[in-house]
Amino acid sequence: MSEEPVVLDVRPYHDRGEEPFAAIMAAVASLAPGQALLLINSFDPLPLVRVMDRRGYDAVRTEAAPGEWHVRFNPR
Repeated sequence: MSEEPVVLDVRPYHDRGEEPFAAIMAAVASLAPGQALLLINSFDPLPLVRVMDRRGYDAVRTEAAPGEWHVRFNPR
C-alpha cells in the first residue's frame, strides 16, 4: 500500500437519511492501484464488508468510540 488511504466519512449521509452506497462505490472507483479506503461509519457495516470482499478487499474493523466505526478496506 503505497499511498495514504482515501478517507470517507459516511455518517452525514445517515444523518440525512440517505444511503451512502453510491458514494462508497465512487470512492472505491477512485482508488489508485494498491490504495486503501478508510470508511468512517456509525455502525459496523457487515454487508459492505461482504461486498468489498467479493471485490478483492480485506477489511480491518475497529470501533474507535461508541457509535464510531473505522473500517479500512485494503486491496489484496
